[in-house]
Amino acid sequence: MSTSSDTVETAAAPAATAPQPARGTRLTLRAAVLGRPGAPVLHDVRLDVAPGEILTVVGPSGCGKSTLLRTLAGLLSPLAGSVEQDGSPLTGPSADRALVFQEDALLPWRTLRANVELPLAIKGVPLSERRSEAESWLARVGLTAEARQLPHRVSGGQRQRAQLARALAGSPRAVLMDEPFGALDAQTRSGMQDLLVEVLRGTGATVVFVTHDVDEALFLGDRVVLLGAGRVAAVREVPRPRDRGAVDDPARTALRRTVLSSLGT
Repeated sequence: MSTSSDTVETAAAPAATAPQPARGTRLTLRAAVLGRPGAPVLHDVRLDVAPGEILTVVGPSGCGKSTLLRTLAGLLSPLAGSVEQDGSPLTGPSADRALVFQEDALLPWRTLRANVELPLAIKGVPLSERRSEAESWLARVGLTAEARQLPHRVSGGQRQRAQLARALAGSPRAVLMDEPFGALDAQTRSGMQDLLVEVLRGTGATVVFVTHDVDEALFLGDRVVLLGAGRVAAVREVPRPRDRGAVDDPARTALRRTVLSSLGT
């Protein structure tokens, strides 16, 4: 059942269906006003992101998608209301929450392996252990052969795969993704979407994924949040199973029309 922020209730997260509890974290916004002092962007945001859920966020340019993500990352404080992680106030950045941008943000002087090792090094993981862990993640994203390459020596898609490996190597409980595949060509983007779903399987991490691409939002998301007019316009559950071939499914087609309408397209 769909839920709108116009109601007084917090948008409820779907019931967990996994055979074991997710390792991810719960992120909750309660009547939150988001933005910078004197320049609020989103008002009365009421949202509950369940542990292990993939929540996609869509809306027109300038509607506050990135502001929402940066608030959940702890880079911005709410102007009013509250933002919580597992019931406690979210007070700043944390290794529990990894942020992934559209720009790959890899350190250009470090090899792909050294980039993936970085969050483990910050945690004080011994060299041999973090090297082994980094190589394991690079293998999972198909970059074993490129492990010793510098970022400028590999393709954009390979850099994004390395960024994903780096984000997950630190075992975050939440991954916050700001249009990470937006600069990729259609074929590479599709492959990255499949890879994201595959590598997240079993980690239990909570994901909030901002995108302009409606089909990407519906393929990846367990639920999709529609932002508009300075608030959460609606929260919709996405029909499952996750299947690119289900383009004619009536429920999916109806939801796609709803999302496109919210974007004014």
